[in-house]
Amino acid sequence: MARNVYFSFHYDRDSWRAGIVRNSNVISSYDKTYTDSAEWEAIKKSSDDAVKKWITEQLKGTTVTVVLIGKETSTRKWVQYEIAKSVELGKGLLGIYIHKIENASKETDEAGDNPLPSGYPTYLWYKDDGRENLGKWIEKAATAAGL
Repeated sequence: MARNVYFSFHYDRDSWRAGIVRNSNVISSYDKTYTDSAEWEAIKKSSDDAVKKWITEQLKGTTVTVVLIGKETSTRKWVQYEIAKSVELGKGLLGIYIHKIENASKETDEAGDNPLPSGYPTYLWYKDDGRENLGKWIEKAATAAGL
């Protein structure tokens, strides 16, 4: 079954890594919510209420939120909001550690703390073969949420 997927991540630090995950061929059949850099830069200059409203709108129609966990993801205010809102709305939720994916400069990073509430699954992109298993993880999260 096709799922609508929202990706949450630390935009400034991990957008390259997130692009690799989002553009992996294993999820080509899924609808994905993307934000380009110009749009995000404009949005985050708005008031907190405007950003919350925008995030809520982006989550509409999605079934699963995938949190891409990098070194500083857990400290990001808007990632925290996206997670809380996803839980509130009953979305499927999972985390994927992306720190071993190279950035544009061919550098990897250190693992960050898990920002998800207790009980939600997390995976390692490389160790758990994310390219092969992402679709299965998304489906499992949706099923766990009753979607």
